[in-house]
Amino acid sequence: MDMERLRSYAALIARMGINVQPGQDVVIRTEPEQLDFVKLLIEECYLAGASKVMLEWRWTAAQRLDIQYQTEETLGRVEPWAELRLKEFTKRLPANIYLDSDDPDGLAGVDQDKFSRARQSQFKITRPYRDMMENKYQWCVAAVPGRAWAQKVFPGIPEEEAIEKLWEAILDCCRLEGDAIGNWKEHNRKLKQRCDWLNSLKLRRLYYKSEQSGTDFNVGLMPQMLFMGGADRPRLCAQFNANIPTEEVFTTPMKGDAEGIVYSTMPLSYRGVLIDGFWLRFEKGRVVEFHADKNEEALRLMLNMDEGASMLGECALVPYDSPIKKSGILFYSTLFDENASCHLAMGNGYSSCLEDSEKYTVEEAHALGVNDSMIHEDFMIGAPDLSIIGLTEDGEKVVIFENGGWAK
Repeated sequence: MDMERLRSYAALIARMGINVQPGQDVVIRTEPEQLDFVKLLIEECYLAGASKVMLEWRWTAAQRLDIQYQTEETLGRVEPWAELRLKEFTKRLPANIYLDSDDPDGLAGVDQDKFSRARQSQFKITRPYRDMMENKYQWCVAAVPGRAWAQKVFPGIPEEEAIEKLWEAILDCCRLEGDAIGNWKEHNRKLKQRCDWLNSLKLRRLYYKSEQSGTDFNVGLMPQMLFMGGADRPRLCAQFNANIPTEEVFTTPMKGDAEGIVYSTMPLSYRGVLIDGFWLRFEKGRVVEFHADKNEEALRLMLNMDEGASMLGECALVPYDSPIKKSGILFYSTLFDENASCHLAMGNGYSSCLEDSEKYTVEEAHALGVNDSMIHEDFMIGAPDLSIIGLTEDGEKVVIFENGGWAK
């Protein structure tokens, strides 16, 4: 892969992704693959003004062994030094970069019950620190090819060729051709136009319908909610693009107000397991029935992680002809696949989608209707015939999507 293109990608993540500010700390969480790129990214963060760049290593293969051999108590423990570090981060608010290169099947066959209980134990400790930092720091999820991931996406070809093809696909989807920074400024401008139009409608409900997939579903929206996308408005920190790539315009729905059935149209990669061919049926905002053709047990565990895991935290609109969809590639990665399709997310909602969100505490946001959960898991429901009709606060019906794409 051409190093100048990789440097351009690293600069994009540092300057348009997290938008690192002069004197700000940066944390990069990555697997031990593509070290040459990680080195470029560290340097670009420093060139953008970072005071200190810290690495946190993740490795699915090691995590698999941890789940297999550690006791549940050890696996679920948050070490005192790790808690102190989190506490310090609530003061320093470093920008966070998450480099995704995980093997989509990397945790297949592990004891998912044990893993889930361990995560629940950890969350009891980490939750207060997460709440203290919410909406106050920049973060960005981007991707680099992992070997197992590349061969999952491009099976049947030599490993190095698969990695090269995945690099090309990632960079193409991230608008790296020509002036990458300029491309993203224009992309953010267009996403903001979509958000402004949707917000002007003062929508209170969305109705989804697809004969092809079987989805027939509606969900309520909060009076205070806003549609967001890209880097379309400042928060309690510098503007940032949370996902590179991104094609979505999204909002947080009203907790406890969803009815009907939704069918997934793409596999969901959840904690190293692929869940496929699934549907969810909602009553009074909560999943009351579900089925998956593949890894239904993992779906069950996901929906039972806590009280809010079986309710919605996000509604995202993505046209069926998005650049990622047009690539014709199934990435087996939520970062990419969610930007090829309209999607919903189970679990935690975004309080940042509330108008004047900075004036609300976490508890006040939850009281208004933002769902609370330790998970936030996106799953794709887009289809070529998907229609979405919005109901305004005045009772007017507005066509938002038709034939899988924007109506306007």
